[in-house]
Amino acid sequence: MQILSEQEIQRRQKRQQLIEMGIEPYPAEAFPVNVSAKDILKNYTRNKTEYKDISIAGRLMSIRISGAASFAELQDESGRIQLYIARDEICPTEDKTLYNVVFKKLIDIGDFVGVKGYVFTTQTGEITIHVTSLKLLAKSLKPLPIVKQQKDTQGNIKTYDAVTDAEFKYRQRYADLVVTPDAKQVFIKRTKIINAMRNFFNSHGYLEVETPILQPIPGGASARPFVTHHNALDIPLYLRIANELYLKRLIVGGFDGVYEFAKDFRNEGMDRNHNPEFTVLEIYVAYKDYFWMMDFTERLLEHVALEVLGDTKFVVGEHTIEIKRPFPRISIYEAIRLHTGIDISLMNEEELRETCQKLGVKVEATMGKGKLIDAIFGEKCEHYYIQPTFIIDYPVEMSPLCKRHRRNPQLTERFELFINGKEIANAYSELNDPIDQRERFEEQMRLMERGDDEAMYIDYDFLRALEYGMPPTAGMGIGIDRLTMLLTNQPSIQDVLFFPQMRPEKTIQAASHAEYLALGIREELIPLLQKIGFLTIESLREASPNKILNDLGIVRKKLKLENLRLPTKEEIESWLKK
Repeated sequence: MQILSEQEIQRRQKRQQLIEMGIEPYPAEAFPVNVSAKDILKNYTRNKTEYKDISIAGRLMSIRISGAASFAELQDESGRIQLYIARDEICPTEDKTLYNVVFKKLIDIGDFVGVKGYVFTTQTGEITIHVTSLKLLAKSLKPLPIVKQQKDTQGNIKTYDAVTDAEFKYRQRYADLVVTPDAKQVFIKRTKIINAMRNFFNSHGYLEVETPILQPIPGGASARPFVTHHNALDIPLYLRIANELYLKRLIVGGFDGVYEFAKDFRNEGMDRNHNPEFTVLEIYVAYKDYFWMMDFTERLLEHVALEVLGDTKFVVGEHTIEIKRPFPRISIYEAIRLHTGIDISLMNEEELRETCQKLGVKVEATMGKGKLIDAIFGEKCEHYYIQPTFIIDYPVEMSPLCKRHRRNPQLTERFELFINGKEIANAYSELNDPIDQRERFEEQMRLMERGDDEAMYIDYDFLRALEYGMPPTAGMGIGIDRLTMLLTNQPSIQDVLFFPQMRPEKTIQAASHAEYLALGIREELIPLLQKIGFLTIESLREASPNKILNDLGIVRKKLKLENLRLPTKEEIESWLKK
């Protein structure tokens, strides 16, 4: 049973009235649009003659009815603009129904309309559309949250009573985008970030590709996968946790530079920085190493900041970040020594476990040497790196797909880029020795046998590809969601995803009429009880008889139901006993 508010009931009644009047509340035909609100507001003062015959469509965001002439605000994708609607303009004949009934009584805030007319400036100096024709394009049956906008003396728009309820914002993003202009700007910038990166890669001659999302082996990263089953092949398949191994197969196949904006999936925890479905950019370039990739990353991010923000300096929370070359470089061992006072570079697994205990870093028995070092760095170091910093030269145990360091075989040629205390990019001189790679995979399998459910599987086909020969290659991954958070000053990954993953919505199963009647409640009282919020028998039993009686009295007066007999307190007490 769908539970409707008073406004929702009224809007459904208006929809029915429109239909009975012969007005289709959801017409099928296209409405011609030849201008946007932004275009008018930006250019009308200079080019008045160009706005004599305009046609525009959008959602009504405010209505101020005043006799034979009214004002309203229309919002299209580009912004809002004021409408002036005069009765005799939109109803030039004797029949004034369109204005007196349809516009004044049956159209609501949130409805889509199409208007034609011309632009003028009101006596208060506001650019306005003088409407000569109005058409309903779509009736809104659910009221939008009320968010007020007002211009200050400088013409800047101030928003009041903005929606802050995260449950509403993330679950009903479609409504939040309508009433929260800043939210829309975040997603526009997200697209600009991706376009700027794509243009940068294309300018270097690298090829954008697509690789499988459903994979027989979840390779390329250490993470717990989502598992599904392919009926026709009768095999398990995994949503990809990374696209790395497939992109490197393409380097084996002869491409010198490939990249992909990929959706990856990891069946892990959720917090302000993690969503089970996320977007990553991965790029692989032949005949390069991680030193070249650090320089390339600096140039890439500087380019993106300038393209999206117009500046390399921007504010994130309480910090001012500057993405300007060159970024500092520090080894992970040196970073840990600097921030803990402990040199872990020569420690074995047991000594690392003891060090974690000493530092108060939470660990699990299944964690090997690599994860222990990662836990220390994550807990004690990474939050210090606010300005862009490359953390380099990770231990072999932390990097099973990375080439050993040319000067120290216990390390790898790897970097992670940290900005604002968070990892933004991860890159390697890629491991292209198939024998070494097989041994690293086998070590991962030993970790899996110890209970590490994030350890990597052995990908035998990838090993076969490496055996054909892969040239020296540099590879990098950038988390698009985190980069967007950074460049739009958003505190949570949910703020940069249109539709973040959420727990199932809690719904109320309203009691049936029969359940109310079984308590001895009169038929005519049931809709009133539902209207004041007693949608379930449990909620009714939790209330006091005095409250129920008082609320029924209020709603009877509000609806002018003087002839309705209210129950006595004793009657209500008898309901609650059954």
